[in-house]
Amino acid sequence: MKKTFTLIIALVLSANLAPAQENSQWRGANRDGIYQEHGLLKKWNEGGPTLLWHFDGLGEGYTSAAAANDRIYVTGMTDSTGYLYVLDLNGKLLNRKSYGLEWNANYNGSRSTVCANEGRLYVFSGRGVLSCFDEKTLNLLWKKDLLNEFDGKNLKFGMTESPLIVGNAIYATPGGEKNNVVALDRKTGELLWSSQGTGRPSTYCSPQYAGNRDFQLIVTAIDSAIVGLDARSGTVLWTVDQKNPHGMNPNTPIYADGKIFSTTGGGIGSVLLEITDGGKGVKKVWTNEMDNKLGGAVKFGDYVFGSGERNKYWYCIEWNTGKVVYRDNKLGSGNIIAADGMLYCYTDRGEMALINPSPDKFDIVSKFSVKLGTNQHWAHPIIYKGVLYIRHGDSLMAYKIKN
Repeated sequence: MKKTFTLIIALVLSANLAPAQENSQWRGANRDGIYQEHGLLKKWNEGGPTLLWHFDGLGEGYTSAAAANDRIYVTGMTDSTGYLYVLDLNGKLLNRKSYGLEWNANYNGSRSTVCANEGRLYVFSGRGVLSCFDEKTLNLLWKKDLLNEFDGKNLKFGMTESPLIVGNAIYATPGGEKNNVVALDRKTGELLWSSQGTGRPSTYCSPQYAGNRDFQLIVTAIDSAIVGLDARSGTVLWTVDQKNPHGMNPNTPIYADGKIFSTTGGGIGSVLLEITDGGKGVKKVWTNEMDNKLGGAVKFGDYVFGSGERNKYWYCIEWNTGKVVYRDNKLGSGNIIAADGMLYCYTDRGEMALINPSPDKFDIVSKFSVKLGTNQHWAHPIIYKGVLYIRHGDSLMAYKIKN
């Protein structure tokens, strides 16, 4: 009995001492482009921060890197097959796993960012197949063809959604007329609920979670609209028109302060919605000209920062009023993230710029050109443990941005 008691105590202690499992999602923990890093450099050297390493041979793709548990996860396509790559923090390839046919009809390559969650990796292909792998072994745990199983239709440029995990559910948008948005059990892939949503196609958007004690919402863009669904049942609670002329609303909404910010390209612009009636409704607070195509935006303090597509400027906008504080075109349009009091802007020209988020002017502190890699500069960078990771087509680069 004494030995048994001692064993129980040992097991409890070892469990308590075990390192916490890190999770990783698209555009950071809250999908808002803000990374919880500290002690980062406030200025870079003339040629940019130190390049620690680069890994070449990823194949074709626009997928951002993901980082968790001292591992880097990224996908790419070679000869029409998608591969999941696992690297250590020194850029050494630890494992590679094929996950099936990838998008090879136009702008070839992988699209969706890997999601790491409690020992599992989730990969969504441009062909609409969602796969779940064991994080350590890369053994396949389950796979769902969301388009075939839920009457969805693929898009002109392939499915580009990074599914959302909240609690025990993983949310995705097949875009079918009857099965518009679905929630699956993240451990088994079994259907939890299916929602008719708007019955319109998906639109390259990765969903966002908006919740507090009063409501739990899944917010996403579906062709021509922003939609809010009850996260527990899939019931559509509200829709708001946001009609992109090309049917593309790729940017994940930002949720903060009981409000939802959404932006889309094609000259349509941005909108801020205030959640009302315990999540059952919304009202428009303002609309704005900033028409970001696929680079996202960040809310930093009382301001929103991002770039436009037709309106080719970088914008600083008041969060509460929608007032344009300034617009600047010193950099090409692109995507944006933030960390430790600074903005990181990666342009479609291959410029990587460090920006002081001043409301007075577009304050470029440092910048350098990304010369490695292939094709478009569209993948969003990430920051993990003081390192800036930039994916450009065939290459992944790691830059030291912390002393």
